[in-house]
Amino acid sequence: MVTLTIDGRQIQVPAGTTILDAAMELGIKIPTLCWLKKVSTTGACRICIVEIEGVDRFMTACNTPVKDGITVTTTSPKLEQARRKTLELMLVNHPLDCPVCDAGGECDLQDTCYGLKVDKNDYAAELEPLPIIYDWPLIENCATRCILCEKCVKVCHEIVGADAIEVKNCGDRSLIGTVDGKPLDCDFCGNCVNACPTGTLISKPFKFRGRPWTFDTTRSICAFCSSGCEIEYHSRDGRVERVTSSDDGFNRGNLCINGRFGYAAFNSSGRLTAPLLKDSAGNQRKVGWDQALGTVAARLKDIVSNGGGAGVAGIGSPRVTNEESYLFQKFLRGAVGTNNIDSEARLGYFPAQLIQWRMLGYSGGTFPMDAIEQATAVVVLGSDLKSESAGFAYRVIQAATKNDAKVVVAGARTTWINSYANSFLQYRPGGEAWLVAGLNKAILAEGFENKAFIDADTREFAAFSTALDGISFEQIAEASGVAEADLREAARLIGANGRVAVIYGAEFMRSVDAVNAVTGAVNLALLTGAASTGGAGIYPLDEKNNTQGMLDMGVCPEYLPGYHSYEHAAARFGADWKAAVPGTAGKDLFQIVEGIEKGEIRALYVMGSDPLHFMPDHNRVLKALQKLELLVVQDLFLTETARLAHIVLPAVSGAEKSGSFTTVDNRVQCFPRAVAPMGDARTDGEILAKLHDLVSPVHNITATSAEELHHEIARLSGLYSEQCDHEGCRMGRVKNRIAFSDKPATFAPVAPAPPARRDAAHPLTLVIGPVLRHNGTFSTWSDNNMAVAGEAYVEIATADAQKAGVITGNVVKLSSALGSIILTARVTDKTPEGTLFAPAHFREAQVNLLTQGTGGTVGVKLEKA
Repeated sequence: MVTLTIDGRQIQVPAGTTILDAAMELGIKIPTLCWLKKVSTTGACRICIVEIEGVDRFMTACNTPVKDGITVTTTSPKLEQARRKTLELMLVNHPLDCPVCDAGGECDLQDTCYGLKVDKNDYAAELEPLPIIYDWPLIENCATRCILCEKCVKVCHEIVGADAIEVKNCGDRSLIGTVDGKPLDCDFCGNCVNACPTGTLISKPFKFRGRPWTFDTTRSICAFCSSGCEIEYHSRDGRVERVTSSDDGFNRGNLCINGRFGYAAFNSSGRLTAPLLKDSAGNQRKVGWDQALGTVAARLKDIVSNGGGAGVAGIGSPRVTNEESYLFQKFLRGAVGTNNIDSEARLGYFPAQLIQWRMLGYSGGTFPMDAIEQATAVVVLGSDLKSESAGFAYRVIQAATKNDAKVVVAGARTTWINSYANSFLQYRPGGEAWLVAGLNKAILAEGFENKAFIDADTREFAAFSTALDGISFEQIAEASGVAEADLREAARLIGANGRVAVIYGAEFMRSVDAVNAVTGAVNLALLTGAASTGGAGIYPLDEKNNTQGMLDMGVCPEYLPGYHSYEHAAARFGADWKAAVPGTAGKDLFQIVEGIEKGEIRALYVMGSDPLHFMPDHNRVLKALQKLELLVVQDLFLTETARLAHIVLPAVSGAEKSGSFTTVDNRVQCFPRAVAPMGDARTDGEILAKLHDLVSPVHNITATSAEELHHEIARLSGLYSEQCDHEGCRMGRVKNRIAFSDKPATFAPVAPAPPARRDAAHPLTLVIGPVLRHNGTFSTWSDNNMAVAGEAYVEIATADAQKAGVITGNVVKLSSALGSIILTARVTDKTPEGTLFAPAHFREAQVNLLTQGTGGTVGVKLEKA
């Protein structure tokens, strides 16, 4: 500890603390322009100068470390004069265009000039304005306004890892430009805009939408990916006009493109604003809510009375709130009388969490994601982090750059994270289970297992170890394409008894041998101690914002809310709901389709989901949906599934409702409504509560608000405890943590399936997954996202492209055993020979025409269209 005096007040701080940070601890504000807490200091603006007794020149507080016994003065006439002169010099080349600058009213330069009373300028120069860069998508760059603080460059490099911009030129011609001099082509996260203290970098979609103080600002939670970032909606006249995030929040102001620019989907002209009812001619026409809901209720009751509730099924949504998911399953179980409830999580995340639950006693992440930053090693299995959940990507970057964590990445393709990887284990698609079995075997062979944790807090280690003994490194290399030497090197990087984090994503959960792949990932977390109380955690990733919360609420056929079995809890839930809850498990997603084909299921209720897009084997699903006597779709948009529906009910976005979301790392976060619903749309909760009363013989929906529903959910599910520390929270919900001392974690032996061989007619493997600039199909309704990622494509390795005579921009045909599609080719070295990649987001591409099973990979033939 170091003792110093600042403005006559003594303080003790750790050695290495800067004078600026020490002053902040005393509540002393030193003006800054280039300082940003979350990045390294620059000392460029010179506004934070202070006097140190015995030093004959001013020192910058932001990058001067404290020394024992020094006396610091932060304000004096000499300091004020020097700061004013520094600002005057900045203003020589700075245009005084505040009346038309988007930063007016929230400009740090403007505020600092006002605070230091800079009301004149003794300096002048011949102005030669720098050009305004208009050709960047989403972001405009007015270089003349730039004060060269470099905050944008540092955020891009140190937080986002994109390295897209830098300081170009020198002297008074210096500006922020792209590294290659071409128009900006980056993550388009907008974090540089958030960091800019002037109006140099501005959001083009927000330009001239209004002055900052004319908007209502509502703190909320992002409704796109599963990172659960804290955001602020800026709205006026019922429209969200921009999204920002405070550096004081959990995510430190860092967002991805979806969080910052995806709000355009809320204002899309494609939004549904009134209920639709299909007439006798098959045309959907607008009707009032009473008629729409009355028709749904009458037809559901008719089907139930003539065959029972088992003739009805529901497909839920990972987009809606916890409270709405709870009401969805309560309506189907309690009012309709069916457990045929499932969601798109069936394709990967939910089966993975069943495995994790059995082995660890909980689903989702072990700790909040910021624990990753303290890891000494991070293992990323089958995930393009930014594409699935960008908040986790930012945490891994911090672990690697600030904590010197070793990063081991296993994936089928090269992605952005390779630049941070100390080891890249590139496996063949389908070899996920073999790869992780090999990594576990290498850790044991090198003696790097966490013996203390294994002995004290786990069981079945011997069976697990024996199963690995039956697999040779030669078999692993043959099946996965990864050599023993590479596996051993990765094992040494992970090290012994360090603080390890294990993150696994869609490639593992949707693998052809997903059971063994996910089991292997959880075994790895046990073997390294990642899942122990002293580890950095295990984290399953999902692309959508509330998949974990949806499952917690019982939107699955196997369990009631809180993962209670029917055997032990159906009677208790039924008594509370004043309804007879079916006592046996219902049909899952695939069984629902089969049940429709067989005529067992006659009605389907789809909330916030598009089965014709996300489900594999598109044509089979289409034929099944066309057989239904009743198809009800509740959504924001007229999706392909909604176009088939007998009744369409318009729902609202996350900005137009209140409630809570649960992240994949088990943080439960509540949020208020920011804007009124568009048109005559209603919240999913309002729709379900009304339908419940119309269908159920007992009017037992007494709780309808998010706050009221919380108490019912907490009482019945048993998932929550303690008090929520989220500011302004009305619900007080924190998920219980499972103590390892209460339930030992369990290793599980694996026996990876022999790798599938592609037939000669379909020799290439197509991997289908998420990409950085979109999130599900929701973001494809955002004009902002579509401006930088507007069409589907297929990535092709150079060697495969040459064989097919294809170059970038060609239109190609991909054919599988089920069908064929047309896409635009992108030739790249990121994809290995024999493997293709196509994004899953674009509705028009219909990549699910090719797939079956879980739809993660499929054998295809490539040819010019």
